[in-house]
Amino acid sequence: MKTTENLQAAFTREAQDYMKYLAFAKQAEEDGHPQVAKLFRVTAEAEKIHAQYHFVALQQVQSTADNVTMAIENETDEFSNLYPRFILEAKGEGNASAAIRSFTIANATEKIHVKLYRKALESLEKEETFPYYLCKLCGHIQEGSLPICCPICGAREELYEQFD
Repeated sequence: MKTTENLQAAFTREAQDYMKYLAFAKQAEEDGHPQVAKLFRVTAEAEKIHAQYHFVALQQVQSTADNVTMAIENETDEFSNLYPRFILEAKGEGNASAAIRSFTIANATEKIHVKLYRKALESLEKEETFPYYLCKLCGHIQEGSLPICCPICGAREELYEQFD
């Protein structure tokens, strides 16, 4: 259906705009333009709201167990197929070291995400609570306790953000 295609396209675009505007905000801050950075950040949040509406309209949100299963499938596909292919293609071009590093880091963290989702799926009935720690440099997630340094990129513990 055309409406479904349009919702998917709108979701993709709004999600991409959200991420772009956050990157633009960071650059505006670095360039000494705090008001422009603020505008990029608030617009990014608006784009995130739009993306969420489109995603819900696509009827992609299911039960928690179904959502975790979908996340496992998505993350597994990324580290098994998507990123290995991207890495090979970038290496074939010979001059894409930043892209290779980006793909390699994402690939390594996706494997950890799958492990965490599998554990969450197995323990849905237990309702355990513990913090997660996110490496703000590479996306590594550590559960339970703060690592001394990131096992993926080597970032120090102060570069982790805690999620309770």
